[in-house]
Amino acid sequence: MRLKLSDLSPDGVRIVVDWEGFVVGASIFVPAINTAQALVQIRTICAVPKYVVEHQVRIEGGRYGIRIWRVV
Repeated sequence: MRLKLSDLSPDGVRIVVDWEGFVVGASIFVPAINTAQALVQIRTICAVPKYVVEHQVRIEGGRYGIRIWRVV
């Protein structure tokens, strides 16, 4: 399966995010073991439209990952 530039794959599994629907104040949880790689990919994707995001590594619903919030 081919990945788009806007897709995440920190652990080798494709994760599709609706970046156009990621409005200020919204948040998403990205399940990932390799949270450092997930953060690198998120920052790379968010740099093009100049989204400012905050993040927190956490466990949600028994899954380890990273939650990101769009602040600007």
